[in-house]
Amino acid sequence: MNPLVQRMRPFGTTIFAEMSALATRTGAVNLGQGFPDTDGPAEMLTAAAEALRCGHNQYPPGPGLPVLRTAVAGHQRRFWGLDYDPDREVLITAGATEAITAAILALCEPGDEVICFEPYYDSYAAAIALAGAVRRPVTLRPDGDGRYAFDPATLRAAFGPRTRMVLVNSPHNPTGKVFTPTELTTIAALCNEHDVWAISDEVYEHLVFTDADAPHIPLATLPGMRDRTLRVSSAGKTFSCTGWKIGWASGPPSLVAATTQVKQFLTFVNGGPLQPAVAVALDLPDSYYTALRDGLQAQRDQLVAGLSAAGFRVLVPEGTYFTTADISALGGTDGIEFCRSLPQRCGVVAVPTQVFYDDSEAGRLLVRFAFCKRPEVIAEATRRLSALRRRR
Repeated sequence: MNPLVQRMRPFGTTIFAEMSALATRTGAVNLGQGFPDTDGPAEMLTAAAEALRCGHNQYPPGPGLPVLRTAVAGHQRRFWGLDYDPDREVLITAGATEAITAAILALCEPGDEVICFEPYYDSYAAAIALAGAVRRPVTLRPDGDGRYAFDPATLRAAFGPRTRMVLVNSPHNPTGKVFTPTELTTIAALCNEHDVWAISDEVYEHLVFTDADAPHIPLATLPGMRDRTLRVSSAGKTFSCTGWKIGWASGPPSLVAATTQVKQFLTFVNGGPLQPAVAVALDLPDSYYTALRDGLQAQRDQLVAGLSAAGFRVLVPEGTYFTTADISALGGTDGIEFCRSLPQRCGVVAVPTQVFYDDSEAGRLLVRFAFCKRPEVIAEATRRLSALRRRR
């Protein structure tokens, strides 16, 4: 007898764990899971070591250390012009995943509906299921220019009397899409019209490339959205410390208080000695953020060129760590089968994006590669992938 509750049975081992284990087992180059292979800024690492030695090893306050909440608020004011009270409108969490999960559990009753854009990060679907809520996906599809977009009429039709929230991720994982001002205005107008909450996952906020159509725009900056949006981000991607799991949620006091009430029964608190170090990182000069973006843009261009040379049709991302590619020109007909066979065929691991869709047919021919790796790793991966074209 399977003891697992029915609503969680569709969720097995995450695709990231499966593909990383496959990379380890086969010795393949892992371009599947989105973690960097370099450490974060030296100032942050030094601050963490100092905190370990200087008494930050016990429980921090439930909402997070004041020094980090103040740094988060200052960072959002500095970059996005958003003014949050660090005592009432900022919550420190165990990564962005916990912030999103706690918010969904706090705000959704069973049967409430959550609109999200597919392909979606896999934890979204699991969190919605845990709350007993219902997923209402709106599909992002490549347009004629090879960029992902949604149909505004389809989004409008997804709203109904049970709609509780909209979950937006921009810059978007796994597609690398940056939502345009027009798209964000459409989303904001519908949230205001239907009086629903928004959760805005912005963990890649500093990873928007210079050739994107538009810069990153936080959803909370749009008219009417400051008081209905929970803005989520984290240190992992911006400071190359994904294993630290230090995230935060910012928003109006009512949303932060509701999220806090659930979060305290999940991890309670986390990362005491790491929180002051992230506060140091958030205060780094603009040159750090520019260098991070430029370095990742160069790695993106390197991977895109290598994938194109190997025969993939590449959808060039506007941000994040990831690019998606169509496998049909290489004879692929199913992304899951393609990715499971790839390590044996050429010694590289990727992730099939169809697992992030309710409409799996929409993503059946697409796979995701991560370029948050050292240039020499990307060079070796693309050298191996070039064997796919030679075998056609």
